[in-house]
Amino acid sequence: MLHVRVVCPADRTDEVLAYLRGTTGTAHLTLARGASIAPAGDLLGADVAREAVDDVLAALCDRGIDRDGGITVEPLETVLSDAADRAEEAVPGLGSDAVVWDELVGRTGEESQASASFLALLTIACLLAAIGVVTNSPVTVVGAMVVGPEFGPLAALAVGLVGRRTDLTGRALRALGLGFPLALVVTAGAAVLAEAAGLVSLSPLESADQVDFIYQVGPFSLIVALLAGAAGMLAMTSAKSAALVGVFISVTTVPAAGYAAVAATLSDWPRCLSSLAQLAVNLVGIVAAAAAVLLLRTRTYRRRGLGRRLSEG
Repeated sequence: MLHVRVVCPADRTDEVLAYLRGTTGTAHLTLARGASIAPAGDLLGADVAREAVDDVLAALCDRGIDRDGGITVEPLETVLSDAADRAEEAVPGLGSDAVVWDELVGRTGEESQASASFLALLTIACLLAAIGVVTNSPVTVVGAMVVGPEFGPLAALAVGLVGRRTDLTGRALRALGLGFPLALVVTAGAAVLAEAAGLVSLSPLESADQVDFIYQVGPFSLIVALLAGAAGMLAMTSAKSAALVGVFISVTTVPAAGYAAVAATLSDWPRCLSSLAQLAVNLVGIVAAAAAVLLLRTRTYRRRGLGRRLSEG
């Protein structure tokens, strides 16, 4: 279940209270009149079954609570209550399969920012991938896959495309457009400096046969990207974040960028271009599959007010 806390203008409290009382899937309804100072109003709370949260949020937004008051949604890890059990049983479906769109938009919006931590993690991941290429170590390449934070902007791009949120798509494109070129430049520079310092010896990439899969583009490159994008978006929309680790390991976005940087320093342009093509195939495939999953979920779940609220900037 999720806890929905509402800061409500006093003139709408009775209406909101009546709605929450009559809504299937709600439990533990509370009210503290005059408890909110800024904005001024009453404070309401309700524990809501995950399957019903979208309808509740849509109804609250239809009443202007998001504009004149405030709505906060928090996950509840453990709930010991017969009332909560009855509320969950009264709503069709499973909570683990329900999509809370506002939560998804907020989460992907936060993870799509070109923050210092995002740029640092992406650069570190590319450096790890380059080390894996130079040392012919698939294990190091897998480590780079896990570290890479690129699925956040890719998921945000899919959500933005489906919801027609230009602000979200723009933010995701900026993060990717800034992050990958920066990581490539830093990785290429680090490779040159490491060789000059005698730490590594950059040899022709033909000897790195254990990591050839990074730059070899084929039908399975797209298939894996599509499956990874679908699995990643399913994990995000069903609150099964542990599955995202498997998504990171399955795709070769960051390793392809690291391989391209090393190949460029060696003037091995065929492998460099092939790695960049692998990167592009993976990025496009992930976004396409993630968007398709969102479209299917949009049609599967009844969603009052989805189009209006997703289209708001």
